[in-house]
Amino acid sequence: MSTREHSVQPGRITTPATVVGPSTTDAPTPEQSAADVPARPAPRRPLRRGRKQRTLGELHRPRGQQIALTVLVLAAGLIFLVPIYWLFSGAVKPNEDIYSWPLVWFPTELRWENFADAWNAAPFDRFLMNSVIVTSIGTALELTNAVLCAYAVAFVPFRFKRAIFLFLIGSMMLPGHVTLIVNYITIGNLGWLNTHIGLFLPGIGSAFAMFLLYQHMRTIDPAMLQAAEVDGAGHMRRLFQIVVPLSGPMILTATLIVLIGKWNEYVWPLISTTTANMRTLPIGLLFLRSQEGYTNWGALLAGTVIAAAPMMIIFFLAQKRIIGGLAAGAVR
Repeated sequence: MSTREHSVQPGRITTPATVVGPSTTDAPTPEQSAADVPARPAPRRPLRRGRKQRTLGELHRPRGQQIALTVLVLAAGLIFLVPIYWLFSGAVKPNEDIYSWPLVWFPTELRWENFADAWNAAPFDRFLMNSVIVTSIGTALELTNAVLCAYAVAFVPFRFKRAIFLFLIGSMMLPGHVTLIVNYITIGNLGWLNTHIGLFLPGIGSAFAMFLLYQHMRTIDPAMLQAAEVDGAGHMRRLFQIVVPLSGPMILTATLIVLIGKWNEYVWPLISTTTANMRTLPIGLLFLRSQEGYTNWGALLAGTVIAAAPMMIIFFLAQKRIIGGLAAGAVR
């Protein structure tokens, strides 16, 4: 009997079997079939060599706005680069080129004797040695203090920790000149005027470096320190074997920032020293100006290059680490 036939047996009711198959009435039309097929994405055109893929903001930014932004960036770059170029070019110019009008942007002759005149007019060897001693020792002490304070605030529980932390952060809002008189009286009573220790000791307490390191240490998983504590590691071992290696990039960033700041410090060495043998390089430039007057600007600019070149070289070599460390400390 065919499956399409309807049969009735006693005591049993059966229904005709359902035939599954294509129906002529339900068959899709060619237009429906074409509409139901998902469209293939258009193939991406390969980028040309040397051409960068534009970001979403660049795609939606009007062309006029892009041109205005480019002009603004170039103008800002010129504002910073022109004085630097004038400094380095003036250091090798004769005085006639420096005083001439209109301005002579390129030296008519390279006068390297300006560096010799600056070095001989003032004890630059002593100035350089004082700057190296004060900067290196002061930076080492300040970073050591900052690391210890940041670790204590981040991981060590103690009473009034939040109040002490807010007090330290609040000290960053005070200008540095507020403490000049107090520091001068303290150093004078201790007999440390005109000494190296009197130059670097008042500046070893830096809330900025502490806060920078504290922000990074907050990102370290406390479970690592708890596991080390279970193994019997004390605070110093946890600090130097776990926290310091993980905070290496941020410590390097803080070191470079503090190093540049101490090298260029001017006010405190000016008031805490009275003899030429204890002057640093920024104060040495003032001494050089008093020796050369306002006539030999070639020697003055050459002395400025001597004072500025070390930190400029360090900054240009490590600027990516400085910016990367600051960006990492801003993200939690």
